[in-house]
Amino acid sequence: MSTPNNREFGPDILRIDCEAEVRRLSSFIRKHATEMRRTGAVIGLSGGIDSALSAELCVRALGKDKVLGVILPEKESSPVSAEYASSHARKMGIQTQIADITGVLEAFGAYERRDEAIKALFPDYNSTWKSKIVLPADLLARDAINFFTLKVEDSAGNAFSARLTSDSLRKIVSATNMKQRTRMVYLYFFAERENYLVCGTTNRSEAIQGFFVQYGDGGVDIEPLQHLYKSQVYQIAEYLGVNREIIDRAPSPDTYSLGVTDQEFYFRMPYQTLDLLLYAWENRIPVGQVCAVMGLTEEQVKRAFRDFKSKYNATRHLRRLPPTLEMQG
Repeated sequence: MSTPNNREFGPDILRIDCEAEVRRLSSFIRKHATEMRRTGAVIGLSGGIDSALSAELCVRALGKDKVLGVILPEKESSPVSAEYASSHARKMGIQTQIADITGVLEAFGAYERRDEAIKALFPDYNSTWKSKIVLPADLLARDAINFFTLKVEDSAGNAFSARLTSDSLRKIVSATNMKQRTRMVYLYFFAERENYLVCGTTNRSEAIQGFFVQYGDGGVDIEPLQHLYKSQVYQIAEYLGVNREIIDRAPSPDTYSLGVTDQEFYFRMPYQTLDLLLYAWENRIPVGQVCAVMGLTEEQVKRAFRDFKSKYNATRHLRRLPPTLEMQG
């Protein structure tokens, strides 16, 4: 963790010394590149802040000529994702490779399999419609079970929604996760071709709650951001001069044809609130102290803590190596 535990819990508990942290991260990247006998780094550039920061750190650690940015759009990606990624790569002076993965996903049947599940709920759904899945809004405003809702929009802009059963959810998510896993296949192709490592982009706020795809964006060689809460990622991004359009962009998984933010899709609260509550939960800060600092009720804090614990436990296996008999003892 990047924040000393001996500091008193308060609004600035997650403030960090960005200069010192960049030096520490640069050393970490160089050390592991050397140990792995890799001469550079490959990063999947999504047009989001995490991949932009990972790339900036690799440039400082290894040099811009030893960093390759790979941009992997598909037909449902936001149009600005590749645009922002390319613009930021030019700013850093790194080489890029662009590969549209739509054809691969079509060959896997990713869109078709997902659409079959959606058509079971909305029979008229077709390729001109758009869709996304979301959790109930604002965890702190009211208690609600973490059930997913499918939202669709037809070609005329008419919106419809339906609560997903566990079976429907699994069918949609398993097909959608092909996108992240396909991207990782491409990243390792380029990495092995160049003798580079694959640099990850998952931050602490995501890692603790399992907001990544196993063997997709979670299948990498190093994770330089995994000790940093999202708010700390923003601090370092500002310090290193990540393009403003990326810093100002709402974080999104960018895997659904209807725009959806991380907050809508998974976290149910803004990152600024999430990170402070998550820090409090991890460090066992008394509920009363959290209430006093954040202006929340005891029930709101306990509700957030229950949500963190539930997601942490449900995704525990994602943060571990596959079990073996030797590990079992």
